Amino acid sequence: MASINSHLQEVANFANMLNSSTFEIGFSPCPNDTFIFDALVHQRLESDLYFKYQLKDVEELNRMAKTATLDITKMSFAAYAFVSEEYQILSSGSALGKNCGPLIISKRPLTLSDLKKCKIAIPGKFTTANLLMSIFVPECLEKKEYLFSEIEDAVSNGDCDAGLIIHENRFTYQQKGLLKVADMGELWEQKTGKPIPLGCIAVRRSLPEEKKSEIDHLIRQSVEFAFNNPASSRDFVQQNAREMDPKVQQQHIDLYVNKFSIDLGEEGENAVRELFDEGVQCGLLPKLTEPVFI
Repeated sequence: MASINSHLQEVANFANMLNSSTFEIGFSPCPNDTFIFDALVHQRLESDLYFKYQLKDVEELNRMAKTATLDITKMSFAAYAFVSEEYQILSSGSALGKNCGPLIISKRPLTLSDLKKCKIAIPGKFTTANLLMSIFVPECLEKKEYLFSEIEDAVSNGDCDAGLIIHENRFTYQQKGLLKVADMGELWEQKTGKPIPLGCIAVRRSLPEEKKSEIDHLIRQSVEFAFNNPASSRDFVQQNAREMDPKVQQQHIDLYVNKFSIDLGEEGENAVRELFDEGVQCGLLPKLTEPVFI
């Protein structure tokens, strides 16, 4: 009986150890995220940590973050401002860069001043895209939320006068006869001279500091592994992409995965702080009171 009890205790100890080393992570099915996280979630890295993953649209992840559902999650930088008491931003895994901002598109030629009279399809209230449009075109008040991949159709069929597009739609809207009205990234870069922060990877603030650092290091390794072994993530990217053209998938990865995805660094962190400051000054974001970065 003693030996049985001892064995049961060993099994229980192992289960507890495994559970304490398993983290729930959420990211989008977009090619940049599946490229970045393939090595991490498919155990291609040397680590005793395990990751259970969920694939969700970024706006769904933004809303889930409000209840701190996940240990680690992708979210829009704009959404982070509303959950900063629960999460901190990791140095690795972010989407941030130049010439990659959200676009406003339409079926007929429009100017920025025309937009105040338009119904605009947006990819979510808490997306950075919506924050940027609210900063640069504050007169746009009639908005309707759509899944990002449905916005082109909403504009094409006349449900909305214009649409705010993100992700791979940047590469496909012209093929559908749609026109660019404005580039929110260009407006940001002209105003600040900084790269545009789009999405971050955040970790639950309550986790031990050494675990946060270890997770951050592993995500960096996962990005580097993906760059060094591009074929390894191809199936994961292809299985989950909404735009199935491999060329578009690669364009998406090339645009949104870059040096800032490996490490935000001082330049990236300064751009993020400026976005938060601008949002606060415009009355669109709450002021942050906790340390933002790990």
